[in-house]
Amino acid sequence: MTLQLFAHPFSSYCQKALIALYENDIAFEFRMLGPDAPDTFGELKAHWPIGKFPLLLDDGRPIVEASIIIEHLALHYPGPVRLIPDDPKAALQVRFWDRFFDNYIATPQQKFVIDALSPEGSRDPYGVERAGAMLDTAYAHLDRHMQGREWVAGETFSLADCAAAPQLFYADWTHPIGDRFPAVTAYRERLKARPSFARCIDEARPYRPLFPLGAPDRD
Repeated sequence: MTLQLFAHPFSSYCQKALIALYENDIAFEFRMLGPDAPDTFGELKAHWPIGKFPLLLDDGRPIVEASIIIEHLALHYPGPVRLIPDDPKAALQVRFWDRFFDNYIATPQQKFVIDALSPEGSRDPYGVERAGAMLDTAYAHLDRHMQGREWVAGETFSLADCAAAPQLFYADWTHPIGDRFPAVTAYRERLKARPSFARCIDEARPYRPLFPLGAPDRD
């Protein structure tokens, strides 16, 4: 079996899939996407016309969406780190928190980024304000939940933490968590220290100038 991951190291959703691959030391070929690799992006679109990434090719079969990629790896390439619990009730909690980070952290955070990339006359300050309010609400909910917890869904690192790591990493750059939500800040620090995500952070460092809001001099 040959695994190929079509991805970019600076993408939060690509990092989410990479964390799962690194956690269980799964061998794969990294297919770099970007302006210097138009043929690679064309190949991705041949498999997935929507053109979103990451995309995993498993022996030629395309698997799309980061969460589904991780589910696929758990089914077909299980390792010592069980990112999705066997117990259905515990797995449901993991999947809920996975959706929480994608929908209520990543989506409003991306509003800031998209607005910064938009032409001056097309910007949406009201939409950005609402996105900031959504992030504050999500931070507050997560802060209450993380009291006394190490990982977000159960006692072990899971799919939900794969989702949390890159989304909280970039969200704090965009709409700082700071001292307002200490449990979230502490959780973000634990995620940064996880070897699989620390590797993602280091691999993405050369691309920090791409961040349209300006990458902070930290992390």
